[in-house]
Order: sequence, then structure tokens, then C-alpha cells
Amino acid sequence: MSLAFLPDLSGLIPELIFYGLAAMTVLAAIGAAVAPKIVHAAFGLMAAFFGVAGLYAMLGADFVAFSQIIVYVGGILVLLVFGVLLTARTEASLGLERPLRRAFALTTGAVLFFVLAIAIDSTTFPAATEASEPLPTTSAIGHAFLDPEKMLIPFEVASVLLLAALIGAAYLARRRRSS
Repeated sequence: MSLAFLPDLSGLIPELIFYGLAAMTVLAAIGAAVAPKIVHAAFGLMAAFFGVAGLYAMLGADFVAFSQIIVYVGGILVLLVFGVLLTARTEASLGLERPLRRAFALTTGAVLFFVLAIAIDSTTFPAATEASEPLPTTSAIGHAFLDPEKMLIPFEVASVLLLAALIGAAYLARRRRSS
């Protein structure tokens, strides 16, 4: 049985996947921003993180895509959900009962959107070249992180900064619990 009457969609499929992932990312991020409950916002954020990871994978950045899933979805989002579950009953003591400033948030979001739209419109992107098999990025990233001429110093400074933030958070949490 010949399927010659069907059109060749092989060039269109990556474009459809890209637009699907982009739409999922944007809609999930909007859903996370306007969700009435924090748990729903967390699920919207999770969907946005997965969409961004899919976009990274389409770009051939396999290491960044897996890091997005492991670090953001597996770590930060779980930390956020546990933090919400542990502090949900202390809303008044945290000062979270203030009314929302929706007009300011909408104005800021609209200004950011238009600035980004102008920046994207004025950017000249290189022409698409013949697609080749993407190379693994893990080796190049590992060498860049460990090369003193490239990223070793900023990588170590970031790790010390994160360690200091962790120690400070533990100190503040312990101090509030004892008083």
C-alpha cells in the first residue's frame, strides 16, 4: 500500500514541537503567576520548567536540559512545595496578608514584554544552516568549569556564595525557632 498521497511533514514536525513547547512554557508560566493557590502555582512552574528543558533539548544542549530538570524541577520546586507546606499556617506572622498590587504587576509585566519584543525584533539572528547531529556538551562544559582561564573562579565563588546563603538561612531558622 503506497502512502504517496500524504504530504511530507518531516520539515514541519520540529517547528510544531518548538511552538508546542513554547506555548506550554508561556501558558504554564502565566498560570503560575496568576494561580489563586500556591500549590497550583507550583504545578504551573513545574510545567514551565519542563517546557524550558524541552526547548534546551531541541537546541542540542543536552546537559543544560537535564540540569534544568534535575536542579529546578527536582530540587528547587520540591523545596518550594515543602516550604509552602511547612509555612502555610504561619501566613500572618510572615506579613503575607497584604493586598496584592495587581496594577503595578500588570504594568511591570507589560513594560517588560514590550522591551523584550523590541529587543527580539531588533536582533539579527544568523541564518539557519544545514542541521547536523548535535555533539554532546557535557565534556566542553566540564573542561570550561575546571579550566582556570575560563570558569573555575566564578564557579568556586558561586559555590561559596551558595554555602554562605545556606548557613545564613539555617542560622535564621534556628534563631526564630529558639525565640
